[in-house]
Amino acid sequence: MCGIAGFIDSNYSRDTGLDLLENMLASIAHRGPDARGKWNEGNVFLGQNRLSIIDLSKASNQPFLYEDLVISFNGEIYNYIEIKEELTKKGHRFTTQGDTEVICAAYKEYGERCVEQFMGMWAFALWDKTKKKLFCSRDRFGIKPFYYIEKNGGFYFGSEYKVFKQIPAFDKTLNIEQIQRGIALNWVTYKDETYFKQLQSLEPSHSLVIENGQKKVYRYWDIDTQNKSNAHLSFQEKSEQFYHLFERSIKQHSRSDVPTGACLSGGLDSSSIVSLFATLFPNQPIKTFSIFYDGKNEVDERPFVREVVDKYKTVEPFYFSPSEQQIEDSFNKVAYHADVPLLGSTFISQHFLMKLAREKGVTVAIDGQGADEYLGGYLHSFYRLLASQASSLQLGAFVSTFRHHLQREKYGVGKAVEILAKTGASLFFDESKIYNLEYNQKQAYFKSIESVAFEKKSNNGLDDFLYQLLFNTTLQTLLHFEDRNSMTFSLESRVPFLDHRLVEFAFTLNNNDKINTRAETKFLLRESMKSVLPKAVYGRKDKKGFVTPGEVKWLDGPLKHLLEVDYSNLEFLNVDQAKKEIEAFKQGDKSNAKMVWKLVCLNHWVQTNQ
Repeated sequence: MCGIAGFIDSNYSRDTGLDLLENMLASIAHRGPDARGKWNEGNVFLGQNRLSIIDLSKASNQPFLYEDLVISFNGEIYNYIEIKEELTKKGHRFTTQGDTEVICAAYKEYGERCVEQFMGMWAFALWDKTKKKLFCSRDRFGIKPFYYIEKNGGFYFGSEYKVFKQIPAFDKTLNIEQIQRGIALNWVTYKDETYFKQLQSLEPSHSLVIENGQKKVYRYWDIDTQNKSNAHLSFQEKSEQFYHLFERSIKQHSRSDVPTGACLSGGLDSSSIVSLFATLFPNQPIKTFSIFYDGKNEVDERPFVREVVDKYKTVEPFYFSPSEQQIEDSFNKVAYHADVPLLGSTFISQHFLMKLAREKGVTVAIDGQGADEYLGGYLHSFYRLLASQASSLQLGAFVSTFRHHLQREKYGVGKAVEILAKTGASLFFDESKIYNLEYNQKQAYFKSIESVAFEKKSNNGLDDFLYQLLFNTTLQTLLHFEDRNSMTFSLESRVPFLDHRLVEFAFTLNNNDKINTRAETKFLLRESMKSVLPKAVYGRKDKKGFVTPGEVKWLDGPLKHLLEVDYSNLEFLNVDQAKKEIEAFKQGDKSNAKMVWKLVCLNHWVQTNQ
């Protein structure tokens, strides 16, 4: 895990180019405290800050030279051992024990298609000296970031926004459309767009090539949502296959030459990871980290965490509850490292979670991101599921799912009517239209609105919804903050649910394998992990998420100063509406607290980024 930066620009001499590269790397020093490397040849400059995880020796420092290749790489290729074995059979020779060299050898063997062999998370830039070609790639789900700008014939790349603020050619013009999407839809990115007009993000599953002065960006992998090859299996067979795939993912994600721990919320996802890890490695201690909040109406998941701890004696738990003073003292640091406006208070809790892990001596933390997005973990999955059942005339399944959903969530008549209305919208509109309807509901805050559009990937409404969650909406935001919060503390965060083989398998199944007609979400995960989960966790049917008291309690307390807004920072919005909401909050109306949070954090971000 590292921070990378570099550029191709003939306007720089060797000395001035290396000075610029040093400044770019210094801005993201937190991503890799173990070594800093710079390489230059002609107009090509590559750099890296290294966080040593696999092969701790200097031999794996970067930029890494392999024959006529040079690479700056951020991430981990978890199946590098298996790939290395295959490449060795084909005659390739290795001098290190790391995965970086494997990437280079795989490129030698397979060319740009080498990334199709990888299971992991990555963002890299590889310079082919012979072909005079820069080959860049980002992992399938966008776990690791890769940004770039083009200006005056130059191409610059890096791991965070901060890198580009060191570049004289960088233009800080704001991307107002993306700011609006952040406020209305809670997205930190849209396709290749960022919060700055000039700055682009390489999309998940994409590679970028610069050769002969030409840039090419293309998608190298996608999910075949039409493939239902495993739908005919019995549920027992599906459950067993998912277990084996997840077991392989946990084993490969556990490869490390440094101490490993895990985030443990007490929910189904993180408990599955820790329980399976403890089962697979019964003699290996694992530290776990949990954030909680005391007080009336606060969410405290420690009783469920303790169920896992009691079942597996190799688990060593650590808990932390941030004080209001710590919230106040840490806000500026969290906001700085985020690169984007904080879209919710949960990301501050995550900051303290990663801080706790690093303080307890862990360099790698395994986390549960990703399962909700393809296994149907969110409650708004039900609108799409019910719509799919209605469209295929599965009336019995529709009635059962609807009834059990109302009972499980204790919904009244008003909520039932709302669910039916949203189900109707899902029945007649595709995902782009649904998100645009949601966007338009916030139009009072904006002077004008640009629509969003996704390619429809499946006629199955639930599958299409889950696909968009992975690549276009929720997951990209969660992974952004996962990366920034962990790398703030030079901590590598790993997400084993985002093994592409697991995701591909899930999309070959039926809707009711994910959410059954008793309205049990993530049913496949729950049943496949039944043998390793504590009974109390297996039996949980509630969906808490990473809940914090921030939007109301913190804005009324330690972060109250954020409510003093300089509205000249928000002139690209409807200032009257923004001011109305913030003033109402000050007077005691907390009904729109989440919007107020986004507005005041946006004000803070603009102040510190312009």
